[in-house]
Amino acid sequence: MPPEDVAGQVEVDPAPFHDADGKRISRAAIVKLSDRVEVEWLKPVPIHEARGGDLVESQPGSIAAAIISPPGMRPFVASSICQGYARVHRRLGKNTVTDAPLHRVISDLSLLIGHATRHRIVAAGDLSIWHGYGSPSWKRRHDTVFDRMEALGLPLVGPQHPHGRQADPRPTWFPEDSLNVPTHYNIGASPATATNQLDYVFASRSMAESIEVRALNGVEEWGPSDHCRIEIVVT
Repeated sequence: MPPEDVAGQVEVDPAPFHDADGKRISRAAIVKLSDRVEVEWLKPVPIHEARGGDLVESQPGSIAAAIISPPGMRPFVASSICQGYARVHRRLGKNTVTDAPLHRVISDLSLLIGHATRHRIVAAGDLSIWHGYGSPSWKRRHDTVFDRMEALGLPLVGPQHPHGRQADPRPTWFPEDSLNVPTHYNIGASPATATNQLDYVFASRSMAESIEVRALNGVEEWGPSDHCRIEIVVT
């Protein structure tokens, strides 16, 4: 929810930030910062209420989307995605997973693809998964997320080095050719010691030549969150 000193300067999609009991909701959002662009927000509809043609929301707060019309440019869809954590069945363990709920979000996101090859979509968010490394079983599971986005025509476009500072020293568990850049640090750590990338941007192949993505992950530019900001420029 935008803080009071910011709320009067921006426009946010109309989805609520409080539930029926007044409890604050944490959710993805699309925020309009400038009158130079037109923004048409697409309303997410809970899956149990959705009808054909709606933007389905399988998990509360996990997806926000809008049609962005910049001056002199073709419109495109911007989508903010962030899945929750899921716990395995209580009879079978105590682990939490992120790839299972993330695949539900990808299913919702796929409803924004109106044509197999001509769609123009930018989707970004904190996915809480690893790119290109991990134990064999977890790497295979996380790879399915990137593979599925690629199959939808939304390949990973960053941030990747050199468009962001890499961890120094280099984590020993990273592959030698890894271009990952740290976008998150754990509680008790700092931007200077961040190692893992959890935030990613995907875009339609039709936009590949007109999009630049950079992690604002320098120690002095990190910002107030445990996740750094990601700059996405569409030209």
